[in-house]
Amino acid sequence: MAKKDGGGGFGKVFLGIILGILAVGAVVFLELRFGTLPVAVADQAFPMEKLIVKVPMQARIDKELKTPPFGTSEDAFEAGAHVYRAECASCHGTPGHDVAFANHMYPSAPQLWRRHGKSSVVGVSDDEAGETYWKVANGIRLTGMPSYSHVLSDTEMWQVSLLLKNADKELPTPVTQILTAPVQ
Repeated sequence: MAKKDGGGGFGKVFLGIILGILAVGAVVFLELRFGTLPVAVADQAFPMEKLIVKVPMQARIDKELKTPPFGTSEDAFEAGAHVYRAECASCHGTPGHDVAFANHMYPSAPQLWRRHGKSSVVGVSDDEAGETYWKVANGIRLTGMPSYSHVLSDTEMWQVSLLLKNADKELPTPVTQILTAPVQ
């Protein structure tokens, strides 16, 4: 007489799933502990690393996007230029002066006064001011871009954001002088 199958197939499948999850976890742990994951600036990026970071960041920015509480003016640009020189220029450069070490960061710090190839876009002038404000206020994890929400006032962050939004336009002479003045 043949013995009937008692339905133990589900238990074996469940055990296989559990063992598979444990095996993947063990491989991940061993790779993190003993592997050679790219952690140095000069290392190649993970596959899809930029996508993994950019997509959720853009979704969050889109969800939290604000509009500037005031418009552009020469006074706002001048104030933004002073803040930019003090807080941003050391990594992101000034008009006509890129920062050499910015290319040796990962990801590299964008030079916010340089044109994008042959286009008329300068720095982040093609982004909404609210997107730049979000990045200034919140920073960007794993990039070296700090959060300035506890360093600068909302007004100062908006002044810098509006200045950078207009980096592709001719700025008033006093603003250009502030931005290009020699570092003291």
